Amino acid sequence: MFTISLAVEVLERTPAVLRALLAGLSDEWTTGNEGPDTWSPYDVVGHLIHGERTDWMARARIILRQDPDPAHRTFQTFDRFAQFRESRGKSLAQLLDEFAAARRDNLIELRALNLGDADLEKTGIHPKFGTVTLKQLLSTWVAHDFDHLMQISRVMGKQLKDDVGPWTEFLRVVRATT
Repeated sequence: MFTISLAVEVLERTPAVLRALLAGLSDEWTTGNEGPDTWSPYDVVGHLIHGERTDWMARARIILRQDPDPAHRTFQTFDRFAQFRESRGKSLAQLLDEFAAARRDNLIELRALNLGDADLEKTGIHPKFGTVTLKQLLSTWVAHDFDHLMQISRVMGKQLKDDVGPWTEFLRVVRATT
């Protein structure tokens, strides 16, 4: 199912989806989480920015270089918690703007690569998973967006968990676990 054009259809929309969902909301919506060691919508946007800067295209460039030395084809470990440091002091509006700009730049670069099927089979080395293809990396980028959009919806929906009364039975979003 994966193609670059199908991936871009989703990847280019994510910033607008986040802006439509989160911009201008009260802090109660955007800073609430699911308890200790969980992320708020604000945190998720920060995480997405960090990924745009250090993960997807950075790893794609490593794969496409096809350096024969495995040490040069191994990805840096991704800091899944960098957003707590990097987002400090920024408003959600700033983060949404940063994410939109970083995503736009990455998609410009991705399109300019004019990747073919052979490129998608090129490999890099993930620090946990071992050998991975460019196709797997780019597919994961799209699924990662969906995963975090779902997470934001769940976190926000759970803020109403104690208020929906008997409708809990029909509302997976308030029953969902992290």
